[in-house]
Amino acid sequence: MTEMQQDAQSNEPSSTEDSTSKIEEIAPPPQELESQEEHYSVGRVQFGLFLTVIGFLLFILGTRPDFFGLDRSPVIGFVQIAVFTIGLAIVCIGGYTSLAGLWGKRELSLLADIGSRLVATGFVVAVFSGMADVFGFGSHLLPDTVPYFGQWQALGVQSGELMIALGFLLMIPFHRFVQDQHPLEK
Repeated sequence: MTEMQQDAQSNEPSSTEDSTSKIEEIAPPPQELESQEEHYSVGRVQFGLFLTVIGFLLFILGTRPDFFGLDRSPVIGFVQIAVFTIGLAIVCIGGYTSLAGLWGKRELSLLADIGSRLVATGFVVAVFSGMADVFGFGSHLLPDTVPYFGQWQALGVQSGELMIALGFLLMIPFHRFVQDQHPLEK
């Protein structure tokens, strides 16, 4: 035998057990892969939900301070707009944290990634619509009048909130509900 034939024989596994163990070293069995994919961080989801509830309470405090006995003005002014904007920010952060936690160690899908960007875009739309007078492109500019939350600003904030809600819907990990079996394999 030549040296090349001896090297080729020495590189081949001597039994099927050796080849199976080498394959298992490279890739874990399918059962382990499924359990890794289905695992998600309960603590991260709970923390995100906690943030969402705190943010929602701040949002309600900004929009309806009379629920808490804190209404001091007949109009929605700068402080109320700032408080509900901060509340909306905390809701967005908490919602993103909890929904991203449901994905576990899996990478976000393209739809979920688009959803996370839609949440951020919706928040920017809501902030700039709510604070339009403060930023100088609203109908009630600061030096002349007190900032006032008008109809157009309310419509802008509502459209931002709609974008946020759509983004959260896109971030739901639907792969958990879909089975990978083909209908003809049943």
